[in-house]
Amino acid sequence: MSAIVYQGASATRDGPQPRARSGDVVTWLTLYLVVLLAVPSRFVVGPLGSAGAPSMLMGLVSLVFWVALLIIRRHSVAELRFYPLRWALGALIFVSGISYALAMSRPINADEVSPADVAILALLSWAGTMLLTIDGVRTRRRFDDLVWRVVVAGGLLAALGLAQVVTSMSITNLISFPGLTEVSSSELVYRNGFVRPNGTATHPIEYGAIVAMILPLALHVGLYHTARSAVLRWWPALAIAAVIGISGSRSAYLCAIVGVLVCVFAWSPVLRRWMLGLALAGLVIVSLVYPRLLRFIVALFDNPENDPSITSRTDSFDFAWAFVAEHPLFGRGFGTFLPKYRIFDNQYLVQLVSVGVLGTIALVALGWVALSEMNRVAKTTLGGETMRTRDLTAAMSGALVAGFVSMAFFDAFAFPMTMGTLFLLLGMAGAVARLSRDYHPLW
Repeated sequence: MSAIVYQGASATRDGPQPRARSGDVVTWLTLYLVVLLAVPSRFVVGPLGSAGAPSMLMGLVSLVFWVALLIIRRHSVAELRFYPLRWALGALIFVSGISYALAMSRPINADEVSPADVAILALLSWAGTMLLTIDGVRTRRRFDDLVWRVVVAGGLLAALGLAQVVTSMSITNLISFPGLTEVSSSELVYRNGFVRPNGTATHPIEYGAIVAMILPLALHVGLYHTARSAVLRWWPALAIAAVIGISGSRSAYLCAIVGVLVCVFAWSPVLRRWMLGLALAGLVIVSLVYPRLLRFIVALFDNPENDPSITSRTDSFDFAWAFVAEHPLFGRGFGTFLPKYRIFDNQYLVQLVSVGVLGTIALVALGWVALSEMNRVAKTTLGGETMRTRDLTAAMSGALVAGFVSMAFFDAFAFPMTMGTLFLLLGMAGAVARLSRDYHPLW
């Protein structure tokens, strides 16, 4: 039976520890995380256009790096072992590639070709990040370092959102990057007089999805990274919870709720009562200090049949099925369904139309396999750190559930920051699963 056993702050199977290195995959992923979340999405490498997002370029480099390391270590048995997430990702890329090839083999509008090319490059970029994370994290100690850095990045992103609400300023419009071209504006969005923060993201919905994904991990850090002070380990969770609360985004609320509910199942009854008490105390404070905000949140979910943002989504189903009936298996072509045809605000509908039933199944299966791996690790974990590891797997599961639920609220594949975060989290889930089987890293 596989087991994760802590040795100090590290968890491996029995066997020698890999030698420490000054720079490793976690260092590279930290740089990727900074570029992904700190560089506003509107900045690209000008000559490359929409394919020039710095995070996309780093993801492609990660894919090349991963392939090169596999070639270098082609005789290593560890790299030949079956890891379900690799195969699930491979199935998604395979189906998407077939859909793309079929689209290019038949007459299509000229303006669909370039977006399809960019979509393929984006998928390969996200795959590179995911694969390098799965196979490159050396020890559980380094994995915990990566979790901490993701949470800190999420906390800083939340702090930026809070600053935007307080100042009613974008703030990111004061930022420029030499060598990068700004392709869109950075104006804030308002709803019923309330600022909808977007941090460095393109849209408030994307921003809400990202911080909602990171929230379960932030709670895990607050509960179990006890080597740090209480203030240091809890401020990201508090900042993220606060910015979600004032975001005015239904999708952010729903994604955060489902993500935290997954974590609840790993908590002890005492911890559940404490968390419920804190949540109720927070609601009471908000209702007393800012009652208008609470009424606004309730109004978001009241009378949905007359809410244009909801009806526009529900009305898209009949429109989508007309395309699905025409190309049911592989869709009309990966990346070829443009916003000028229809904005579904639902990635699963976009997936059905563009990659068909098989592509949609492959996407859902990727999330399902990741959750199954987390469940396997939780059930097979032994040793004195069982509760910590089970809470970690629950937090990872909550983050992934929040990410996949968020795709039902917007065209997520068109927002590289969201998908870059989600595929990094998928890679982290794969790394936990790999570390539970053996400690052999790719690098």
